[in-house]
Amino acid sequence: MAWFKRKEKGITTATEDKMDIPKGLWYKSPTGKIIDADELARNLFVSPEDGFHVRIGSTEYFQILFDNNEFVELDKNMTSKDPLHFVDTKKYADRLKDVMEKTKLKDAVRTGVGKSKGKDLVICCMDFAFIGGSMGAVVGEKIARGIDHAIKNKLPFVMISKSGGARMMEAAYSLMQLAKTSVKLAQLAEAKLPYISLCTDPTTGGTTASYAMLGDINISEPGALIGFAGPRVVRDTTGKDLPEGFQTAEFLLEHGFLDFITPRKELKDKINLYIDLIQNNDIR
Repeated sequence: MAWFKRKEKGITTATEDKMDIPKGLWYKSPTGKIIDADELARNLFVSPEDGFHVRIGSTEYFQILFDNNEFVELDKNMTSKDPLHFVDTKKYADRLKDVMEKTKLKDAVRTGVGKSKGKDLVICCMDFAFIGGSMGAVVGEKIARGIDHAIKNKLPFVMISKSGGARMMEAAYSLMQLAKTSVKLAQLAEAKLPYISLCTDPTTGGTTASYAMLGDINISEPGALIGFAGPRVVRDTTGKDLPEGFQTAEFLLEHGFLDFITPRKELKDKINLYIDLIQNNDIR
């Protein structure tokens, strides 16, 4: 027997009176936790429920690391060309135009120079939103110029990697950047200037095979995917099952490929601590 009965039947709600929930009010983490979007932003895009680090871009990292978000961007109008006239599902030239309009970025890396905890440093930060953070000629050139600026002005250099690897649309031009950036980092080392490499989710492919793992200190955010080929490719190639947590930051730390795992809230303090220790300066 029902506990209650509808007093009136046929009640309807006018379509125009229905309230739709605006998009972007909530974020659902991979573990199923629901977080208010504003609260997530205030927490530096780290889930307060489970500590999951949501992917962010150069804009957010610069806000976190530079004092008062004050910095000068180098080579900000440098853009990629299409020397091979590459076409896959669409023309590379059209893809570049579309992604620049969508992301308001010129390419997959930005270089900023400013103060962090009162001292100048150079930060190159990749943006995964720009063709998967892929490394093409412009990415390599901007990183090289960022390192040159650090050497010329005797400043520490920080690289924040977030990339799917080399940009296939530029073929050998892209692969050349592995050697180019590695040579520049060797020059930075010869100048005895600190290089801190921060690997974020994901850091894969050619970036891992070059500058991402060449830091004086290599650090990562918790849970980041870091590797060369993806887990599926490795599994299919070797024919073996992969260990639990394979290619996560925690797995790499355990096997000696990382020096530290640093939560996003601690990045500014820790990066400057490592720089002070390398340069034998007073701890800020």
